[in-house]
Amino acid sequence: MESISSDVKQRLARISAHLNPSPNLQVEENWVLRGENCRAKGGSPGFKVAILGASGGIGQPLAMLMKMNPLVSVLHLYDVANTPGVTADISHMDTSAVVRGFLGPQQLENALVGMDLVIIPAGVPRKPGMTRDDLFNINAGIVKTLCEGITKFCPNAIVNLISNPVNSTVPIAAEVFKRAGTFDPKRLLGVTIREQAPLIQSDFWV
Repeated sequence: MESISSDVKQRLARISAHLNPSPNLQVEENWVLRGENCRAKGGSPGFKVAILGASGGIGQPLAMLMKMNPLVSVLHLYDVANTPGVTADISHMDTSAVVRGFLGPQQLENALVGMDLVIIPAGVPRKPGMTRDDLFNINAGIVKTLCEGITKFCPNAIVNLISNPVNSTVPIAAEVFKRAGTFDPKRLLGVTIREQAPLIQSDFWV
């Protein structure tokens, strides 16, 4: 009988893991995140990434991209609603990154502990009739709360802010980090895209 190749063995192992899911594919409740749980068994070392606002229109496709990125070994998905479903969907993608879901403010700590990169698309989109001030008043509070969590649980992480309006939420994050003594201008980025035919240009603010 012909011997089974290592590639086939790895694929069979991944299929077995999907058929017999481990707790790391479920929404965490009273589980404390520890260093030894930050790598998949047999998985290659890589970045530990948290997406805060993973259930939204930006967060979900972003989570898919992160799951497919070979540089990502651990992916934490956090939101105040719908995280279990998003976590289950993203976990089914056949890549080596470990996916964990976290739901609500009481699980923010576990979502952030040990992260190398935190991406924040959290917040509300601008709706018809909503002024820029209305948008700011809502999203500013959300960003402030999340950044306060970052200062406590992963102060050395790179923070990527997408929350609108970016040119206002980035300074808020900077002030939160300054007050906590963790501000590093090289680790705080604001990201948006604007369509400029025929290219899409990315703009970054510090």
